[in-house]
Parts: sequence; structure tokens; C-alpha cells
Amino acid sequence: MLVVSPGSPVEVLTVISDWVKVREAGGRLAWARAADVVPRRTIVVTVPTAVVRAKAADDATPVFEARQGVILQLLDASGPWLRVRHAQGPTGYVRVSEVWGAS
Repeated sequence: MLVVSPGSPVEVLTVISDWVKVREAGGRLAWARAADVVPRRTIVVTVPTAVVRAKAADDATPVFEARQGVILQLLDASGPWLRVRHAQGPTGYVRVSEVWGAS
């Protein structure tokens, strides 16, 4: 049985009535009740450490670092940078190549 932590990002593959087939960051597939899949977008850090920056630029001031496995709320997606929020409140931009769940 696949157990996914609350808030973890999943990719919705199929919806049949009250059930949703999802894929989690590790590639495993599962069925979930549609009511249990919330629309709030989240992503998970896939690199050892992702630097979240004040602006969408490599030379922008770092706001915080997120370690592999940290879940961030996705606020906006455009191009190679994502605007994100940490559970403790700080917001910034992370490279799309350093996370999973943005597509």
C-alpha cells in the first residue's frame, strides 16, 4: 500500500467517478479518493540543497535553503523559475530543475 504524507505533491493521471489515479515523486502509482486530493499545488525538493532566491535569477539574494524532501507550496510557475512558499512563511524563487511536481 502506498502512503503519501499530507501536502505531498502528486500528479493526477486519471479521474474515474470519485477516484483519482496519481503518481508520487518516486514514480509509484496509486488510487485515491478524489476528496482526499486537494487542489493546493505543492512541490518537493529533489536535489541535496535548493537555494530559494529573492528574485528569479541565479545572482539574486538567497532567502533560504531547502533540503531534499522538503515540501514547498507552489505559488506561480513561469519558465525555469518557480515562486514558492515555505511552510514557515518565507517566499522566493527556486529553479524548476531542482524540484518535482511543477508540471
